[in-house]
Amino acid sequence: MSSNRRSFIQSSVAVAGATAFVAAPGTAAAAHRSAAVPPKLQPLPTGMTFATLRLQHGLSLGLKDGDRALDVALAESHFKLGAPTTMDDLLHGRGDVSALPRLLAKAKASGSKFFIDQAQLAFGPCVTNPEKIVCVGLNYRAHVAEANQKLPPVPILFNKFNSALNHHGGVIEVSKERVAKSFDYEAELVIVMGKTARDVSEQDALSYVFGYCTGHDFSARDLQSESSQWMVGKAGDGWGPLGPWLVTADQVDPDNLKIECLVNGETRQSSNTSRMIFDCKKLVSFASQRMTLRPGDVIFTGTPEGVIVGYPKEKQVWLKAGDKVLTRIEKLGELEFKLT
Repeated sequence: MSSNRRSFIQSSVAVAGATAFVAAPGTAAAAHRSAAVPPKLQPLPTGMTFATLRLQHGLSLGLKDGDRALDVALAESHFKLGAPTTMDDLLHGRGDVSALPRLLAKAKASGSKFFIDQAQLAFGPCVTNPEKIVCVGLNYRAHVAEANQKLPPVPILFNKFNSALNHHGGVIEVSKERVAKSFDYEAELVIVMGKTARDVSEQDALSYVFGYCTGHDFSARDLQSESSQWMVGKAGDGWGPLGPWLVTADQVDPDNLKIECLVNGETRQSSNTSRMIFDCKKLVSFASQRMTLRPGDVIFTGTPEGVIVGYPKEKQVWLKAGDKVLTRIEKLGELEFKLT
């Protein structure tokens, strides 16, 4: 693939004050919206792994194929099968989801020009425009213990905003923060909704899930402790990295995944999602009984033990500019960002 055909945005996007990653109007995706198959008629895709790709011409849906990814927007512009070409269109049923396997097959038969090697990929947040970013606090017993808290009787919910979205290879500009100083890491499994869910049972809850991704609930503990409301310590610009991959739900047992966080190569958190107090079906059901969950909404499911705030005060060394943080979840991939 020649470099003058398509170049990639290699530098990390500065997220302070940035708006959400939304597909630009006039893209190929927009052209399909009027003819899109109604979302309620489309089953959720299976057996596929997606990403948001940052390209010179904007954001494109990526479809993983071994150690490379299909540039869906580029392939769709050539083969014109009516497939969704952005993550937002995929999650909202705009475009023919069933066209994706056919598009992949045609692209593979045409050679490598529609594919990008994984080493060359520049990612956006795997979910680009969620209506809601719901977060869960104190959802691992060992984390509750290290925080010197009581086991919660029900899930503790708080929120982030779209301005918190960030991506694999992104940056968080802690040096520009004027009031926050006590920065902490929180590796988390993230649920991505695929169907509108209201008052769903635990038994049915996971059938509404599109898939799962690696997430990070970056936090400022000094702001979090200013009041009884945690949101201000959680919702800073870029404080919600997602991705790089979004794996369809059929490929994942969300309640049995190894989860880790490394800071500058040192393992700080290592646990398993089986140790959550409230499992994924409980979280989806509980949230849906209190608000309507819609396609593309995300739920951060809580972090395990090992965070800085759980250390004795004399050993608390907060994150700082220059640190690199990597979150790794079994079957979902690695999400890395750096602090500047």
